[in-house]
Amino acid sequence: MIYFKTSNPHKFDEAKEIFKRYGIELGQIPETYREIQADSLEEVVKDALKTIENIGRGVFIEDAGLFIKALNGFPGVYSSYIENTIGNDGILKLMEDVDDRSAVFMSVVGFKGFKGFRDFDAMIFKGEVKGEIAFESRGTEGFGYDPIFIPEGYKKTFAEDFELKTRISHRRRAIEKLARFINPFINPR
Repeated sequence: MIYFKTSNPHKFDEAKEIFKRYGIELGQIPETYREIQADSLEEVVKDALKTIENIGRGVFIEDAGLFIKALNGFPGVYSSYIENTIGNDGILKLMEDVDDRSAVFMSVVGFKGFKGFRDFDAMIFKGEVKGEIAFESRGTEGFGYDPIFIPEGYKKTFAEDFELKTRISHRRRAIEKLARFINPFINPR
């Protein structure tokens, strides 16, 4: 079993479905981890991995952010805080009268190996989805910035088409890289 340290049930459910496809059982450590003020998601994840105790199994964490080009990458590494303070309405207010609505959803997964397998200090896996910010909040599925993010090549937000999000999300892309890495060790041929 591999463990996902997250207090976010939506993230855990998304990861559990991905791991299931690879025949890997996923458990949850329903705790938060230390998030330092940093310039990149990678720095936040690498620092947080240092605080995770070896529980004899693989453990991973995930941090994500929405990077909006016209706002110089804001909210970026502060996405969770900004979502909790000004929310999607605040982001849309900042985007009023802005023509370039391009944005990138990024996810960084950090993994620590487990005893008897191989000890990894910090394996990092990244995923991203390019898209744009909608002009209004649309849809009721998903969480966070899903109602205002339209992935490139599509017309609906992630919150309007959650099945689309589960297929192409930034988190899925990063977690699938981790699952592909772990799979040969968990399920040798």
